[in-house]
Amino acid sequence: MDVANVPAAKERLYLYDTTLRDGQQTQGVQFSVAEKLRIARALDVLGVDYIEGGWPGANPTDSGFFDEVGQTRARMTAFGMTKRAGRSAENDDVLAAVLDAGTPAVCLVGKTHEFHVLTALGITLAENVDNIRASVAHCVARGRETLLDAEHFFDGYRSNPAYAMECLQVALEAGARWVVLCDTNGGTLPSEVGRIVAQVIAAGVPGERLGIHTHNDTENAVGCTLAAIDAGARQVQGTLNGLGERCGNANLVSLIPTLLLKSPYAERFEIGVTAEALEGLTRLSRMLDEILNRVPLKQLPYVGGSAFAHKAGLHASAILKDPATYEHVDPGLVGNRRLVPMSNQAGQSNLRRRLAEAGLEVAPGEPALGRILETVKAREADGYSYDTAEASFELLARAELGRLPEFFEVKRYRVTVERRKNKRNRMVSLSEAVVVVKVDGEKKLSVSESMDETGGDRGPVNALSKALAKDLGRYQAVIEDLRLVDFKVRITQGGTEAVTRVIIDSEDGQGRRWSTVGVSANIVDASFEALLDAVRWKLIRDCGDGA
Repeated sequence: MDVANVPAAKERLYLYDTTLRDGQQTQGVQFSVAEKLRIARALDVLGVDYIEGGWPGANPTDSGFFDEVGQTRARMTAFGMTKRAGRSAENDDVLAAVLDAGTPAVCLVGKTHEFHVLTALGITLAENVDNIRASVAHCVARGRETLLDAEHFFDGYRSNPAYAMECLQVALEAGARWVVLCDTNGGTLPSEVGRIVAQVIAAGVPGERLGIHTHNDTENAVGCTLAAIDAGARQVQGTLNGLGERCGNANLVSLIPTLLLKSPYAERFEIGVTAEALEGLTRLSRMLDEILNRVPLKQLPYVGGSAFAHKAGLHASAILKDPATYEHVDPGLVGNRRLVPMSNQAGQSNLRRRLAEAGLEVAPGEPALGRILETVKAREADGYSYDTAEASFELLARAELGRLPEFFEVKRYRVTVERRKNKRNRMVSLSEAVVVVKVDGEKKLSVSESMDETGGDRGPVNALSKALAKDLGRYQAVIEDLRLVDFKVRITQGGTEAVTRVIIDSEDGQGRRWSTVGVSANIVDASFEALLDAVRWKLIRDCGDGA
C-alpha cells in the first residue's frame, strides 16, 4: 500500500447548540415547553452533539422541559453557574438545581475577566478561581460531563492573560471535559480570536478540549468561529438562525453547511451532521421561524428564499448553461431551491428557466414568451413586483399560455368596517366580509367577521381571507391547510394618484411557501387580488392544471 496516497483521518468537530437557552434570550422570544421539545427533537435528528436545554430552576419552562425531554442521541446539557462564594458546592442550591435536571452533561458559566470578578461579583480573584475549581470537581464527582463557559474570556485575556488562563487551567485540572472561550460582548474580530485561541493552545490547553462561543455584535460571529477552528478549537457553539441576546449568536445554520461543503473544512473535519440530514436544514430553519411567528429572512445564507435567487438577465442566462457560474453550492444540498424571479430586467432565457421551474416547458421562440415579457414589464410599470411574488408571476404566465384553469369565479365581494361601543363602553372596530363565488355552476355566499378568539379585531383583509376560504365546494379540503404568514403594504406613487402594492406570503401543511401580489388604488382591492392568487396557486399545485 502506498502510504503517501492514504487520505488522512479527519478530525472531529463537535457541535453544541444553545438555541433553547441563548436563543430564548432574544428580545421577543419566549418558548413554551412544547416548542422547546419540538426544537430539541429536530436538533437531535439534524445530528448536533450537544443540546443545551436551558437553566433548570431559573424558570418553570426550563424546569418543565428537563422533566419531559427524555432520552436523546445528542448529549442533553443543563446550564447553570459556578457556586457562589461563601458556601460549599454541596450546599449551593443553584448548582444543585443544575445537577437535579439529570442530564448527562452540565455547562457552568464562570467569570474569567478580572473586571467582572471584582465589579460584578464583588469577590476576590482567588475566591473566583476556587469557585470554578470546586464547582467543576463537584459536577465531575457526580458523574457529569462538565463544561466551563469562560465568560468574557477575550476581554479578560486582553486585560490580564495570566488570570484568564488560570481560570481555564483550574477547570481542566478539576476534570472539565471542555473549556469554552466566550466572546460575551461580541466585540472581538476574527483575526484577534484566531490569535488568542492559538496562544491559549500554545500555553497548554489542548485544542480537543477547547470550545468557541461567539456573539454577532460586529456581524462577525461566524467568521470568529471559523477563525477559532482554524487555530485549533474543536467544539463549536451557536444557535439556529443566529438567535441570541442583542445581535444574536453564531449561526449554526450558516456554520454547518460551511463545515460540510466548503474547503478546507470539508476535507479536514468530520461533524455529526450527515449529507442526508443537511438536506433538511432549510426546513428546520423555517420551522423555527414558524414557531416564533416571524417571517424568514430572505437573505439568510444557504437557507434564505433569496440565497439562490438570480434576478439579472445576464446571471440567469449563465445559470442556464452552468449553475456554478453564480452559485457557490448546489441549493438542493441544504434543502433550498434555485429561484429565477421575474422582473422588467428579464430576458427570454430567464423567463424560460423560471417557467421550467414551475413545471411549464415552453419551446424557444414560442410567441407567448414575448407576450409574457411585455405583460410583466407593463404591469411592473403599474406598480406590480414579480421578483418578490413568484406565484403571481406563474399565474400570469399560465394565463398567457392558456394553461390557467378556472377553479372558481368570484362574482362579487363586499367589506364593511364598523366602529361601535362594546360592553365596556369602549369604541372598537369590526370588519365584515361577504364573498360570492361560483363553483361548478353553483353560487356560494360566505360571510366572515374579523374578530379573533380573544375578541380582538384582525382587520378587513383577515375577514376577506376567512370568507374566501369558507366554502369553495369540492376544493374546500385542498385549502384547509393554507395560511397567511405575512402581509406587506407599500405605496408605489405619492399624492392623489397613490397606488398600493400588497405582497402576501402564504404557507401550507406541506411546508411550501409562496408569495403573491396585488395592486390597486384601494388597499382592500389590492389585498383581495393577492389573496385570490394565493388560493389559485395552491389549487394548481394540489389539483393540477385541470379544474
